[in-house]
Amino acid sequence: MPEKISRRKLFHKSASAAVAGAAAAYAAPVLRANESTLPAKGVDYYQKLGVTPLINAAGTYTILTASIMPEEVQAAIALASSQPVHLLELHDAAGAYLAKRLKCEAALVTSGAAAALTVGTAACVTLGNKEAVVNIPIDMSGLKNEVIVQKTHRYEYDHALRNCGIRYVEVDTMDEYQKAFTDKTVMTHFFNAEERGKISREDWIRVANQHNVPCFNDAAADVPPISNLWKYTQMGFDLVTFSGGKGLRGPQCTGLLLGRKDLIEAAKLNNSPYSNSIGRGLKVAKEEIVGLVAAVDWFLSQDDAAMEAEFQKRAALIAAKVQAIPTVKAQVFIPEIANHVPHAVLEWDEQARNLTSQQVAKQLLEGEPSIAVSGQRGGGLRISVWLMRGDEHEIVARRLQEIFKV
Repeated sequence: MPEKISRRKLFHKSASAAVAGAAAAYAAPVLRANESTLPAKGVDYYQKLGVTPLINAAGTYTILTASIMPEEVQAAIALASSQPVHLLELHDAAGAYLAKRLKCEAALVTSGAAAALTVGTAACVTLGNKEAVVNIPIDMSGLKNEVIVQKTHRYEYDHALRNCGIRYVEVDTMDEYQKAFTDKTVMTHFFNAEERGKISREDWIRVANQHNVPCFNDAAADVPPISNLWKYTQMGFDLVTFSGGKGLRGPQCTGLLLGRKDLIEAAKLNNSPYSNSIGRGLKVAKEEIVGLVAAVDWFLSQDDAAMEAEFQKRAALIAAKVQAIPTVKAQVFIPEIANHVPHAVLEWDEQARNLTSQQVAKQLLEGEPSIAVSGQRGGGLRISVWLMRGDEHEIVARRLQEIFKV
């Protein structure tokens, strides 16, 4: 009877020999003579499960399953799914390839940008100490655990960092920032919405460097433009994360962690497939790793100006159609940082029309086809066009006209 192989042994250098021995002991499945080798025809499980597909006119929100992957990415995932590989070898190879393409020291594919925040923070806390990897966040003995952040940069992803046993130290001004560093400071954290704070990226990095403390930038939604993929690491941030399923158009449950080689190596130890680590549940599959690599290749082959021109055309059509409606104002707007692409912004006199933005959004979502849009602070709607396909922007414009009864 063959010796049972533990998962732990797969991590050692002898793994390949052990796996080969186990493979020889078990017969591989063989196609019967009458079995077809033709690709299986896919079943529409949305239809089978009663789930309604929609037109995403809101943006790359997780709850709306983010973006749609290009055909090249889908094909790469399908091919990767057909063969097993050693996961650590794939992680290392993908990281080396991505680092070269994205002009940084090292890279790691994670199970989303939030996962990158967790394993990146864990890397700064543990710094490769395997005992610390096992013990955090319960036992923080001897470990630094203070993360400096601008008060206005606290956000709904705080938990991704707090999972590692850190505590935040909030600052508001440059003077407070300079004085916040102690012998317990492990990292500084920057949310890439610079306008939300009083301290610039450059000053944030400079002060952190003065204290020899790693500096992390959450730029999850900040492509396009394409150059942002290396802008922030070259600016001096020690770690930067991007979402794989937003502008990059990769698998939704992927993220990029980019930066210093020593910190990326430490992040790997805190990540799946290592069992007793804070990131064990943040598993990223072979298909997703390959999918994100393919998405990066696809994205780097695009042209910023061409993408913006196409999105501008779609947004302008919607704005023009809606602008003709009495009391309704429409314009094309490009956010400065996150989702930096043209959007159509709609505003109207809700009292005069007895129609709120929530009511319009509800009618769009419950109509045929179902259309998801996002609201704006102070009223109105923001229509995102960059995830639309074919003539979907025309469908959205027509549905808006119907709702406003033009």
